[in-house]
Amino acid sequence: MDKKPFHHLPDGTFRNVEGSPKRDPNIKFSYKIFNAERKKIKIDIPKDHVISREQVLKNLEENRNNDYITWVGHATFIIKLGDTTIITDPLFSKNTGPLIFGPKRYVDPAIKLDEIPKIDLFLLTHNHYDHLDASTIRNFPNKKTKVIVPLKLSKYFKRFEDVEELDWYEEIRVNKDLKVTLLPAVHWSKRSLFDTNKTLWGSFLIEYKDKKFFFASDTGVGNIYKELGKKYGPIDLTFINIGAYNFYPMMPVKDKSVYHTSPEEALGVARDLNSKKVVGMHWGTVVLSLEPIMEPPQRFKAGAQNYGFKKDDAIIFKIGEVKKVNEIIKDR
Repeated sequence: MDKKPFHHLPDGTFRNVEGSPKRDPNIKFSYKIFNAERKKIKIDIPKDHVISREQVLKNLEENRNNDYITWVGHATFIIKLGDTTIITDPLFSKNTGPLIFGPKRYVDPAIKLDEIPKIDLFLLTHNHYDHLDASTIRNFPNKKTKVIVPLKLSKYFKRFEDVEELDWYEEIRVNKDLKVTLLPAVHWSKRSLFDTNKTLWGSFLIEYKDKKFFFASDTGVGNIYKELGKKYGPIDLTFINIGAYNFYPMMPVKDKSVYHTSPEEALGVARDLNSKKVVGMHWGTVVLSLEPIMEPPQRFKAGAQNYGFKKDDAIIFKIGEVKKVNEIIKDR
């Protein structure tokens, strides 16, 4: 038999790349403590954090002929590149868990699911409730949309006509201008008590003409990003999680998570990727950890220069904000 890649285990499950940080098995997560601490967090959202739905719809219509990026919330972006409109990890449910359970979002999606533009490409990074939203998939308005997922996740898209699974480093030529490659992320997958790491996770490299976009979604730090930066860089724009990093006092160290980068760690990953600019996401939508609601973007902006970025290169979207790609990606 051919030797399987390191991330494929004999029992059919997956693991992170060799040398990735590992969570201490002696640490026991306490939902009782977490819920008690979570209740202390003030859901104090600045008025300008969210753009009105009416304005979002107007801005999308005005930019229908432009290449643009808009943040719907959490890890959900709509990215228009030429004739291809992409959606990432679409989450439109009110909570991030099975049925009516799980943490509830405190900010609604920027627009409703039935109001999104016609989507040509659906990219899903991994099987966690705040990324793989079964209700959104079931009610997705266009089942002819092409779907690209990591290994063993196509089973959630039975109603879709065109679904392809990728292993790390496999690529798909979507059209003459656009190519998508699944690359590693330092993360994991789980949806129930019995399916830990039975489906693969990953990041997406989106290559459009002469531009490269890296959608890291959920990840922790890892040496793999220096390797990816050498092989695929420079990256024009990286999207990466900057929230869900503080689980103290369940975890022994404050602001440290194996599977979610802190704002400063996110900047470090972007630097390793040789990224010109970086978008902070996975914050400002739902309480998944114990840092203050508005802390991630503040630290992200404040730390930019320490990692070789200009302050304006660390980009924060308002929920619903539409930005033209050619206004984000400019030569330095």
